[in-house]
Amino acid sequence: MTFKSTLNIGSDLKTKICRTSLALAVVLVLGGCAIGPDYQRPQVTVPAHYKELPGWAQAAPAETAPKGKWWSAFNDPLLAELEPQVAVSNQTVAQSYANYQAALAEVRVARSALFPVVGLSGTLTRQGGGGAVGRGGVSTQSASNVGSIEGSVSWAPDLWGGVRRSVEKNKANAQASAATLANATLSEQVALAVAVVDLRVTDANIDLLRKTVDAYQEYLRVVSAKDAAGTVPPSDVISARVQLKNAQASLLALGVARAQYAHAIAVLVGKNPESLDIPHSTALPVLPDIPVGVPSTLLQRRPDIAIAERQMAAQNAAIGVAEAAYYPTLSLSAADGFSQSPLAGLLNIANHVWALGADIGAALFEGGARHGRVAVAKAQYEAAVANYRGTVLTAFRNVEDDLVGLRVLGQRAEVLDGAVGDATRATEIARNQYAAGIVDFTTVAVAQATQLGDEQTALSVRQQRLLDTVSLIGDLGGGWLADGLALAGNGSTRR
Repeated sequence: MTFKSTLNIGSDLKTKICRTSLALAVVLVLGGCAIGPDYQRPQVTVPAHYKELPGWAQAAPAETAPKGKWWSAFNDPLLAELEPQVAVSNQTVAQSYANYQAALAEVRVARSALFPVVGLSGTLTRQGGGGAVGRGGVSTQSASNVGSIEGSVSWAPDLWGGVRRSVEKNKANAQASAATLANATLSEQVALAVAVVDLRVTDANIDLLRKTVDAYQEYLRVVSAKDAAGTVPPSDVISARVQLKNAQASLLALGVARAQYAHAIAVLVGKNPESLDIPHSTALPVLPDIPVGVPSTLLQRRPDIAIAERQMAAQNAAIGVAEAAYYPTLSLSAADGFSQSPLAGLLNIANHVWALGADIGAALFEGGARHGRVAVAKAQYEAAVANYRGTVLTAFRNVEDDLVGLRVLGQRAEVLDGAVGDATRATEIARNQYAAGIVDFTTVAVAQATQLGDEQTALSVRQQRLLDTVSLIGDLGGGWLADGLALAGNGSTRR
């Protein structure tokens, strides 16, 4: 039986283990450095301020990002109820969380290569052989039990840091996965807010068209009465009826859109569409003012930037993993145990056996494979750098687009408020003039259509302002900060 371990049994073994320990100490000193470049985040050009910020209040340092439940700024009860469910029940988020757990497991797998491998095994065999012919011509055979117990310790010290670079790479990948989880959560929360805004505006449009249909029906009765009295031509009745039918058709179409928005909301919170009933509401979400901050803070507030940065760090570590293949590997082993035949007295010190060993190996020629792997790793790192810088530029563009959109939409809203008021007064005047016989029905129809169009456009602008505000919050990171990624590689992130 051979028990591979570092047990101090016997003076000779003690001497050999002391020598081995000295050799291991030298190995550990040699292994203090790691092959490959140490990671440094590449520089990116960050503007001092946003180009489209004029007209917006500069945020104070304590107000540079929406904090916590950012959706509460819209003061909408449906958002307040459903948004927390996204992180728990949304299936895209659940998938990202599972991927993050897998990335953490990869870190543990990579780290295990830094430690010795310990094994234990045992055997028990009964064996026999031919014997002599005894008295009476009877043949006799001998048999015995043979047993062994052995354990082993083997270790490949990380002389050149290839294993440590592998751990570094996997830890950076796990941190990128944690940022991906945060990004998925934010994206789905933003998608839910967009769907709720669309639903609320659709409800407001339904209310507007219902009032319009009621007004058109009432006016159709007025025109029909005048037609019956012979004071207007029959074509006026037909025109009034056509205008009414068009409004009714538009109202029915909104019912389809509302149902589809409700279905989307249900899926975003992990429910079947039939299980979520959203009552009609006449209240639109509040349009909040969002502090923007300075561009430099965006690098720490957007999870997609953190993903790109951590992927870049992982690719940098991969260069060291590839370069470590140029150097020889060393494997140390120790064995200790007992072996005895017959089995009796197996654990007696006289049956003790041991062994110490070291193996060293290096590939002398691989046809350029190692050089090729290093070249691949370096090229992938350069690609990751370009992706990181591109992600940063896109982030700045997203915020600039949101700012200019909100600024111009605010100006449009002011103009449309005046247009809606004028169109409403024009409709009243046209109706009075028609009743007095001053104008024909075409004037009334045009005035009514203009009023409805202006009111719908005003609602559309309000909707877009809300959507751009949601987009701005998402593009600013939704209150997320990259500070927590330092611990994410150790599994500290929770759903």
